[in-house]
Amino acid sequence: MKPETDTKQLNNDMLIQFLSSAKYRVYRHIALILFLGVIFSSTRDTFIEPVNTYLKITFFLILLSLFYVNMYVLIPRFIFNASYVKYFMWVMVLFSVALLFFVSGRYLINPYFKLQYKGSNENTSILLFTFITLIFLILIAASAAIKLFQHSIIVNQRINDLETVTIQAELEQLKNQINPHFLFNMLNNVNVLTQTNPEKASQVVMKLSDLLRYQLYDSTRNKVLLTAEIHFLEDFLNLEKIRRDNFEFIMSREGGISGVQVSPSLFITFVENAVKHNMDAENTSYIHVFFKVKHNEINFNCINSKPRIEVTGNGNGGLGLGNVKRRLELLYPEKHFLQIQDDKDKFSVDLKIII
Repeated sequence: MKPETDTKQLNNDMLIQFLSSAKYRVYRHIALILFLGVIFSSTRDTFIEPVNTYLKITFFLILLSLFYVNMYVLIPRFIFNASYVKYFMWVMVLFSVALLFFVSGRYLINPYFKLQYKGSNENTSILLFTFITLIFLILIAASAAIKLFQHSIIVNQRINDLETVTIQAELEQLKNQINPHFLFNMLNNVNVLTQTNPEKASQVVMKLSDLLRYQLYDSTRNKVLLTAEIHFLEDFLNLEKIRRDNFEFIMSREGGISGVQVSPSLFITFVENAVKHNMDAENTSYIHVFFKVKHNEINFNCINSKPRIEVTGNGNGGLGLGNVKRRLELLYPEKHFLQIQDDKDKFSVDLKIII
């Protein structure tokens, strides 16, 4: 079933491209001319030659002109501006002109009927009138349908482009809010260590250099490897372990991690928040991070201990979590599940992303 579905989707896309893309405009006009040419060439020869050929060419040019007048003049001027009454009136004017031309020309071409039609001029006139009317209505409807379809494709494309630009701008703004917050915390850590333990401060600066290199270069891409994100988080936690003696962490990987790509800086906020709120001066604090990839789903779990005396924050953690939630909504709409559980002795985050 899937190959048939893919084939149908491909055929639909090709048809949409042919009807709407500017690069196929010439081919559309050629197809229309050939289509009308086949219709007129396949009709019975009612008149003697060369009058019959001249009449077919004349009707062909008139109907083709009506098609293009409706498509490129009437519809853009009236339908796109919601002037439906004026559009209907102009269509009736065109139809009246076509009928007037038919009626006035009917008497001029009467002597040129073939012998087998001489005794049935009235029936022939009715048939010709019906034929012209049907062709007129078909051309008007076809030109309107094609023009409206092209217009809807262009409008939808503009809306999609606008939404894409808006989302990208919002994502960049959110990411720019997260990165300075991360850097601010790390510089505070270095500032403390320079006074208490200069040797550790030097190690922190080196680790911080690696982290900033990732933040400045790799995280600016639309997608990064999940292994790179995990390595970044591990460096971050190692940096924290250097700074704190009574701290331990676990970084667990399971499943087909290699080759999986994600949007950058999705997980650092959760880990950073865990570090910020699990500092305990009396007991050993911990952070356990688990990554599991199964089929097309990424499972991320971050659990951190909580101190007996709750650490008071400055509100930035809430900003970071709010930003990452918004990013998830923009990047993975209806393709992610986030659950945050705040217990008495631990804080946990469960995130599932369908990729």
